[in-house]
Amino acid sequence: MTIVELLFLFAFLYPLVMAWTWMIGGVWFFFKREYKQNQLPKISQQGCSIIIPCFNEEAQVRETIRYALQTQYPKFEVIAVNDGSSDRTAEILDELAKQYPSLRVVHLAENQGKAFALRSGMMVSQYEYLICIDGDALLHPHAAIWMMHHLTNFNRVGAVTGNPRIINRSSILGKLQVGEFSSIIGLIKRAQRTYGRIFTVSGVIAGFRKTALEQVGFWSDDKITEDIDISWKIQLAKWDIHYVPNALCYIYMPETLSGLWKQRVRWAQGGVEVLRTYIPKLFKLSALKMWPVALESMISMIWAYVILLIIVLFFVGLFVPLPAEWYVKSLFPQWYGVILAITCLIQFFISLYIDKRYDDQRFFRNYFWVIWYPLFFWLLSAATTIVAVPKALFTRKKRARWVSPDRGFRGEDV
Repeated sequence: MTIVELLFLFAFLYPLVMAWTWMIGGVWFFFKREYKQNQLPKISQQGCSIIIPCFNEEAQVRETIRYALQTQYPKFEVIAVNDGSSDRTAEILDELAKQYPSLRVVHLAENQGKAFALRSGMMVSQYEYLICIDGDALLHPHAAIWMMHHLTNFNRVGAVTGNPRIINRSSILGKLQVGEFSSIIGLIKRAQRTYGRIFTVSGVIAGFRKTALEQVGFWSDDKITEDIDISWKIQLAKWDIHYVPNALCYIYMPETLSGLWKQRVRWAQGGVEVLRTYIPKLFKLSALKMWPVALESMISMIWAYVILLIIVLFFVGLFVPLPAEWYVKSLFPQWYGVILAITCLIQFFISLYIDKRYDDQRFFRNYFWVIWYPLFFWLLSAATTIVAVPKALFTRKKRARWVSPDRGFRGEDV
């Protein structure tokens, strides 16, 4: 077998093996933990603090606060942290605080980053349990009930992660991401929970136990993705993280190529930063459950560079004679491409079927769009990883600041 054949074999086997790993784990999670959860769980007597860090959110913050205050939970408070916004966010929050007595507002004089804002909100909160959402997220009224059920009934649960649902679907990128969050992100979290450890909570909606946060030193100021970092810190300290698919939160996602690119580079860079920081801690038996998550993450990076090498060899071979073992005849998939495509269709069908109860039964509409996912997002994932690895490895540590995201087109969503 030539070197090129080995490269193609690895490029094919990695997504194939992971797809079936996610499907098996996701189906097991669905039937064991999710299938019969149609009724709201018993409401805890413990209170919770809903913390909303905000930076330049004047366009969305009113709606975010309104949804948070409509939470159907008997004992809660809402704390909005204005992290030195340069727009009218501070003025709007002060206006809302006068209108809603249950809303508390914290103003930071200068922009300090999301990790610092979350910690500031936690310091003034009165309850042991926190529910943290983004400043543009819309919290489902029952989300707190589901998250608090896991936090209060399982003593070793240090954090829970909810189920983000995409609102904006007016473009092809928006429609593709609807399927992605179901067929990729949601299924992966179910599978990871089945196998032991979750790579990351969803930064847009996550719940925490203060005791766990205090033990690990809270969120890190120098990590570009504080959600990935805190997930690893909590689990390496022997706390569990639960995925709670019933805890819904509605979000806006990028619908421009530039916005999507910046977002995915940030996600990839955050993953590499966490690996660089915590790999030395994995060489302990107490961290055994984190090994599959870490190994899969490292292999995914190798896969991205293998894809790059195959593409480079193909184009070099068009102009320069290469040895036979390095010559790439075509980038078009052969028999393995057909197998991978069929596997993807099966994966998308299973994941969308599992997730349809949370998406107004839009099964067939979402399935039509998600089948185009591999043509674009796999290449995007490889490209962003290739760019993110050197950024994470060679960029000097500094406080991670906010970057206003692309939140899509706010026209009519379909």
